[in-house]
Amino acid sequence: MTGTFIAFEGGDASGKSTQAQRVADALGAVFTREPGGTPLSEALRALLLDPAQHVALRTEALLMAASRAQLVHDVIAPTLASGRHVVTDRFLGSSLAYQGYGRGLDVAAVRGLSLFAVEGTLPDLTVLIDVPVSLAMGRLGEDLDRIEREEQAFHERVRAGYLELAAADPGGWVVIDGTGDVDTVASRVDAALASRLSVVDGIIES
Repeated sequence: MTGTFIAFEGGDASGKSTQAQRVADALGAVFTREPGGTPLSEALRALLLDPAQHVALRTEALLMAASRAQLVHDVIAPTLASGRHVVTDRFLGSSLAYQGYGRGLDVAAVRGLSLFAVEGTLPDLTVLIDVPVSLAMGRLGEDLDRIEREEQAFHERVRAGYLELAAADPGGWVVIDGTGDVDTVASRVDAALASRLSVVDGIIES
C-alpha cells in the first residue's frame, strides 16, 4: 500500500505553508517544501530566491524542475512507496502558475518539463489556498525574496493561473477560501480533506 500525497498551493503569503505543516503533523506525514527538501534542492532554493541573482525565465523554470526532480527521487517517491504519507508546500502546480502564467512562458512546455521531472509522481489531491492578492501583499513583511518582490500584476497573473488550473481539474484540486484567521481556514481545509480523502477520516476532523 502506497502513501497518500497531498500538495498545498497558493500565492505568496496565502497561508498555505501553515496549513500544510499542520496537516502533515496531524497525519504523521513527511512534510517537505519546494523549492527545497533535499540538500541540493535547498541550494537551488537559495539561488532562486536570492534578490541579488538575475535569473533568466527559462533558467528559473529549469532550476525549479531540477529541484523538484531531486526531491521526488530522494524523498517523495521512496516515502510514498514505503506506505507513509507526504504533504508538500508547493509542487508541480507552482511551476505552472509562476513560470507559466506569471512569467508568461508556454504553460504546456512548463507542464511537459515538470512531468519529466516527477516521473509520474503526482499528488492525490492539490489544495489551493486562495486569497486576494491585495490581502496577501499586505501580509508580507519587509524582508522579501526575489519572487515576492515582483509587482502586483505578476502576483495577480499567478492567482488567476492557479484558479484556472483548479477549474480545469476539479477531481484533482480543491480550492479553499484563505481569508479569515488561521483556525477558520484550518476548518475549511479539514472539511475538504475529510470529504476527498479517506485516509484522513478520523484523523483530521471535518
